[in-house]
Amino acid sequence: MKQLFSVRRLAMILALVALAAICLWAAPEQQPDAWAGMAFGGLVLTPANMAMLTQGFKAAFKGGFELTKPMWAQVAMKSPSTTAEEKYAWLGATTKLREWIGDRVYQNMKVHGYAIVNKDFESTIAIPRNAMDDDQYGVYTPLMTQMGQDAALHPDELVFGLLALGFTTNCYDGQYFFDIDHPVGLQGQEVSVSNFQAGAGAAWYLLDTSKVLKPIILQMRKEYQFVSKTAQTDGNVFDRKEYVYGCDGRLNVGFGLWQQAYASKATLDMANYVAARTAMMSFKADNGKPLAITPKVLLVPPSLEKAALDVIQAERLANGATNTYRNTAEVVMCPWLS
Repeated sequence: MKQLFSVRRLAMILALVALAAICLWAAPEQQPDAWAGMAFGGLVLTPANMAMLTQGFKAAFKGGFELTKPMWAQVAMKSPSTTAEEKYAWLGATTKLREWIGDRVYQNMKVHGYAIVNKDFESTIAIPRNAMDDDQYGVYTPLMTQMGQDAALHPDELVFGLLALGFTTNCYDGQYFFDIDHPVGLQGQEVSVSNFQAGAGAAWYLLDTSKVLKPIILQMRKEYQFVSKTAQTDGNVFDRKEYVYGCDGRLNVGFGLWQQAYASKATLDMANYVAARTAMMSFKADNGKPLAITPKVLLVPPSLEKAALDVIQAERLANGATNTYRNTAEVVMCPWLS
């Protein structure tokens, strides 16, 4: 065994001497390639190998992003953005048709100064160079997948986070999104309209999601993308021995039409559900015509899921009477509202 070890050791030394001689006589631009395939107990971090690792991490990120099913599309309208902010002066305008008698009647649109300013968001992971040297890059692949999932779910966090702030955040008409005195009517003839039911409990929401316009606007300036800094001359690699991977996006959220949302902090029971639903379906445009709002979604936090299902899916009420409002909305439980 000792003799066999000596023979193997001698063979390795001779191979290294021969390779060193080849590199010594080769042209300078060829010398790095002569060593490229040599890996003694680890991965040789050549530019080609790093490119392959980065592609693998990018694929993991993409897989996590595409396999995730976010909830924001149920309540928000995605709006493209081409500048630092977008103004939504048209919010509150009506597009209802009328019989064409004589000349067209131009609908005077109220000009609102409501704007959504884009924000930058990022997530970054630093991997020690020694971990790459020691073939531990596979340990970090799940993190890249998780980062992809986080990016896909980030709009959920923004959209439902904003909805929960609707009691203290203004919308296009200058009132809180959920308020008791939204001004509705022609100029000088406005009346106050409420889309809020007061109470002391956890908030629940009725939403009309059947139209192109939605209660929330998801404004997208730049989609989430995977980025990396892995060049040997990058400061993170050269100075700190770290390879950096991350993702970033540029976007923001804002309120759309308050008429398509109704919030309540009262007890979630049949009486309050019917009152909120009836109020919502009675909303009218400034010209006095019905908006034809029909609640489609009953959005609740986890703590109210059972109460919501009892109201919407039970065949009979507690007193034994038939639940005539059964299946009049879809119950959506949102963990972001916890």
